Amino acid sequence: AAPRALLCGLLAAVAVAEGGRALPQLSDDIPFRVNWPGTEFSLPTTGVLYKEDNYIIMTTVDKEKYKCILPLIASGNEEEEKDYKGPTPGELLEPLFKQSSCSYRIESYWTYEVCHGKHIRQYHEEKETGQKINIQEYYLGNMMIKNPLSEPDQEEKENPKESAKEIPTKNIEGQMTPYYPVEMGNGTPCSLRQNLPRSSTVMYICHPEAKHEILSVAEVTTCEYEVVILTPLLCNHPKYRFRASPVNDIFCQSLPGSPLKPHNLEQLEKQQEMMKMPFRRVKEEEMHSTKEAKFSSIHKPVAVGSHQLLTVGTTHISKLTDEQLIKEFLSGSYCFHGGVGWWKYEFCYGKYVHQYHEDKESGKTSVVVGTWSKEEHIEWSRKNAARTYYLREDGTQTVRMVSHFYGNGDVCDLTDKPRQVTVKLKCKESDSPHAVTIYMLEPHSCQYILGVESPVICKILDTADEYGLLSVPS
Repeated sequence: AAPRALLCGLLAAVAVAEGGRALPQLSDDIPFRVNWPGTEFSLPTTGVLYKEDNYIIMTTVDKEKYKCILPLIASGNEEEEKDYKGPTPGELLEPLFKQSSCSYRIESYWTYEVCHGKHIRQYHEEKETGQKINIQEYYLGNMMIKNPLSEPDQEEKENPKESAKEIPTKNIEGQMTPYYPVEMGNGTPCSLRQNLPRSSTVMYICHPEAKHEILSVAEVTTCEYEVVILTPLLCNHPKYRFRASPVNDIFCQSLPGSPLKPHNLEQLEKQQEMMKMPFRRVKEEEMHSTKEAKFSSIHKPVAVGSHQLLTVGTTHISKLTDEQLIKEFLSGSYCFHGGVGWWKYEFCYGKYVHQYHEDKESGKTSVVVGTWSKEEHIEWSRKNAARTYYLREDGTQTVRMVSHFYGNGDVCDLTDKPRQVTVKLKCKESDSPHAVTIYMLEPHSCQYILGVESPVICKILDTADEYGLLSVPS
C-alpha cells in the first residue's frame, strides 16, 4: 500500500505542477514511469521537458525522503492551435468528397469499399460456372445528406466556442490519435437487430504519407462499425496532427539518510518476481535455440514520420505438430503472444487476455484485460453472434470467425468498471503454417476487441458449437 500511495501522490502532483497543463483526470492514456537514479544524475535535454525547480518532496510511511522532479506535460502546440485561422477539417477533406474517390481494403474473404461522402460497402465476389459473377454484399452506411461536412464546419467558423470543443481521439496501439468523424447510416437492414439499418462512423486521421487508405474496419457492436481512414489532407490543421505519447519519467532522488529506493517498494518487487517464477511456461532451449529463430517476428508498421501509428506483429509461434499445438492451445497451456507497440498481448484460450509492457529498468507491467467464464460467455452469446459464416464455392457453409467474451478484467480508471474484451478468432492462410497475427482495438474506453488470426485456427473453426466454443478435430 505504501508504494502505491507514493506513486498516486506523485501523479496527483504532476496534474497540478506549475508549467504543465492540468490533466482532467489520471488515465492510462498518459503513461508515467518512476525512476530512482540516485544523486549523481543529469536531467534529459531531449524529449519531455524538465525544470530543476519543478519538483516535490515526497515522504514514505517509513520517513524516507525523496526529491521527485516532475515532467512538464505541456504539448507545446497550444499557441499554434489557438492562433489557427485556416480551413476547417471539413473544408480540408472537401476535395476527397468532390472527387467521388473510393478506398479499398482487401481481407481474406471480404473486400471493404469506402466511397468518401457516399457509402461504405462490404462485398465478396465469386465466379460461378459460365463466368457468371455472384456478389454477396452489405452496405455498412450511406450518406443521407448531400454535403455532410458543411453544417458542423460552418458552425465552428461562426462560433469560436464551438471550435474550442474537445477533438475526439482513438487509441491506436497505445497512441491517442485525434480524428474527424463522419456518420453514415441507412445501410443494409440487420437481421440480428430487428432489421435496423447498419451504420458506421468514418474516422479520418492525419497521416502525411497516406493516400486515403482504410487502416481498419471494426464491428464495435452488432451491425455498427468504425472505419479508420488515413489521409494527408487533415495534416494542415494543427489539432489533427499526429503526436506521440512519450512515457513521462518522474525522477526521484533520495535525500541524505534515505535508501536509493523505498524499502517497501524493494520488498514488493521481490515478491512480484517470486510470484512470476512458477508460471514461466517457455523452456530455456525453446528461447535460446541456436539452430533457428523460433520467435522471430515480421512487423508491418504504418509509420507516421518517425512514429509508429499502428503495428501488427506476425509471430512464428512454434515448431510443434499441428495436433500437439491445437491440443495445447485449446487446453489453455499454449498461449499466443502478439503486438509490437508499447503494449503487447498474451491470449490463453479459455483462460485470460493480458496486455503487458516489458522494460529493462522497471520490469514487466501487466493489465488483465479479461478473464474467461463459460457461463458469462454463454450469456453474452445469446445476445451476440458467436459464429459467423461464409458460403464455399460448392454451396456448403463454413465458419469464418468465432467470437468469445472475456469479462471481469482489472478495474478501469476511466469507467470504474472491470475491463472486458471480445476475442475474434479468424482463419488466415499464410506461407507459414504456424504464424499468428494479433491486434487490439479499443472502440470504447476499456472495452476491447482482440483479433487473433492464424492458419492454426483454420483447422478448428468448423468444430465451433452454437456458442462458438471450439474442440479438437476428430
